[in-house]
Amino acid sequence: MIGFFIALISGALMSVQGVFNTQVTKTAGVWVSNGWVQFSAFVLCAAVWLFTGRDSIGELAKVEPKYMLLGGVIGAGITWTVIKSMEQLGPAKAALLIVIAQLIVAYVIELLGLFGVDKEPLEWRKVGGMVLALIGVAIFQWK
Repeated sequence: MIGFFIALISGALMSVQGVFNTQVTKTAGVWVSNGWVQFSAFVLCAAVWLFTGRDSIGELAKVEPKYMLLGGVIGAGITWTVIKSMEQLGPAKAALLIVIAQLIVAYVIELLGLFGVDKEPLEWRKVGGMVLALIGVAIFQWK
C-alpha cells in the first residue's frame, strides 16, 4: 500500500516540477533550466548521501550492463521533453500524455522482459485499461 502512495506523490511532484521548470525556462532558456534541475538534484543527492549510509561511489564501476548508467542522460531528456510539452500543450494535457506514454512503454518493457525486468504474460485486461486511458485522452482533447 505504501508503494501506491509513493507513486501518487511521484506523479504529483513530476507535474509540479514540470510547471516550475517551464517557468524557469521562460527566463533562463531550456538548457540553463535543464542544467539547473540536474545540478540542484545532484547537490541534494550529495547532501543526503553525506548524512546517510554513504554507499560506495566506486560501486558504480561494477554496474552491468554499463548502459544502465545512462539514467542521468535520460533524465536530462525527460526534463527537456517535459518542459517543451508543457510549454506547448499546458500542464494537464502534457501530463496526461506523459503518463499514457509511461504506461505503454512500461508495459512493453514487462511484456518483452527488457533491461533485466522479469517477463510478464500479456493480459488483455491491462491492454483494455490502456485503450480506455487512450479514449480518455481523446475525450480530454475533444472540443
